[in-house]
Amino acid sequence: MRVDGVATAQASPEPTALPTNVPDPAHGPQKRRLGLRARVTTAFALGALALSSVLAGIGYVAVRTSIVNQQLASMRHQALANAVLLRGELRVPTAYIPALITTLDSGPNTDSLIYSTKHWYPSSATLSPRQLPQALKVHVLAGSPAWQVIGSSGIAQLVVGVPIHAQSASRSENAAYFEIFDLSDLTRTLHTLLAALTLAALITTVAGAVLGRWAAGRALRPLRETTQAALAIAGGRLDTRLESAYFADLAPFASAFNQMVDQLQERIEREARFTSDVNHELRSPLTTLANSLSVLEARRDELPPRALQALDLLGAEVRRFRRLVDELLEISRFDATPGDISRDEVTVGSLVEHTVQATGADVPVRFAPGVASQHILVDKRRFERIFANLFENAQRYAGGVTLLAIEDHGDSVRFLVEDAGPGIAPEERDRIFERFSRGSTGRRRGLGDGTGLGLAIVAQHVNQHGGRVWVEDRLGGGSRFVVELPAWSEVVT
Repeated sequence: MRVDGVATAQASPEPTALPTNVPDPAHGPQKRRLGLRARVTTAFALGALALSSVLAGIGYVAVRTSIVNQQLASMRHQALANAVLLRGELRVPTAYIPALITTLDSGPNTDSLIYSTKHWYPSSATLSPRQLPQALKVHVLAGSPAWQVIGSSGIAQLVVGVPIHAQSASRSENAAYFEIFDLSDLTRTLHTLLAALTLAALITTVAGAVLGRWAAGRALRPLRETTQAALAIAGGRLDTRLESAYFADLAPFASAFNQMVDQLQERIEREARFTSDVNHELRSPLTTLANSLSVLEARRDELPPRALQALDLLGAEVRRFRRLVDELLEISRFDATPGDISRDEVTVGSLVEHTVQATGADVPVRFAPGVASQHILVDKRRFERIFANLFENAQRYAGGVTLLAIEDHGDSVRFLVEDAGPGIAPEERDRIFERFSRGSTGRRRGLGDGTGLGLAIVAQHVNQHGGRVWVEDRLGGGSRFVVELPAWSEVVT
């Protein structure tokens, strides 16, 4: 039985365990927060880690308990057997204890002490009774066998004490036998077992992460295909549809998505046809108005001053109306055939020179070193329209273009159109490329003859070339419109 934490035994010769001071190691998993697909992978990895850790912990505790109990029981039985042997030898009055201790069956790394006639007899010169726990000595010398696991200099040891009743004429008092077992081999075995279980848990975690990544890829495949379909539709390929044959559970979603795209395509085509039809219908009366205006302008000298003023206003509005119809027709062609573009390989220098001559603008041009010989794939007609609109926009709202600069940026070529006008407010720099948006400058008195489609056409042409356009402040005042187009090696035909 156990009294105040100290093991004693009365009827049974089997010693009882005393408190041990050898700690067990503790382990804990690490957690990481990742992105969408990685979160699924991490969830699988953490689940595998938790499961393998629990199983490894249960296995370690079970195996450790079994091994430790077997080893300790074997050592206690050996100590009891040696004590029984000593008991018989000590009954002989002429027994020489230092010689007896050398005849005991002790394994390697095992030390023994015998207490008899108030003296201690160690098996080695380095062994001292002070190494024995005081509580253990008290209980053993009181006549009760006991054992205890102790730690000395980081090394675990088992101390077993057994009382001996000699009952000889020369030794009427009780003697005691103590045996100290080294538990280093047992500790190494447990460490090896723990390392093996830890490695198995890590391998299981990695396998769970691999499985989780594969499962996440399979689970997110419909989402990837939906994203690709949405991007294709946004890029103008309205015939793109989702296939639901391989994902039966997502068939309602795919059907709804395809139905939405069908309605969107039908609406866009209907609006494009309506715009095209309206524009074509407007051209007939517009032609009549323009011809009539030409007749009136040919006879200006016959008209009174007030009629001349009305004629000038009418001419300005007819010309603005014609420009609006032409630009609406071009916009409708964008909507009807968004991918209709024919590219030619040209050098940047010859392209810019031809464009400036075709627009008839007196624009100073500056090339960065080496950029004039750079090759580029463009639709020449659309390229000319881009810069014709930019030059016209600068002439109408900013007093004209001050510089056309061309720069080489490795995988792209940038065309910079600078002016010295009032500039564009930051909150309007994105809106001015929208259809029918002219910004605050275009709404000023005397500058209201714009249609609001010129920069929208510029943005549409640039996007069809796979580039981008934006506006920024120019050093010294004014605005800088930047057109960035891919270099020839980066263009996908």
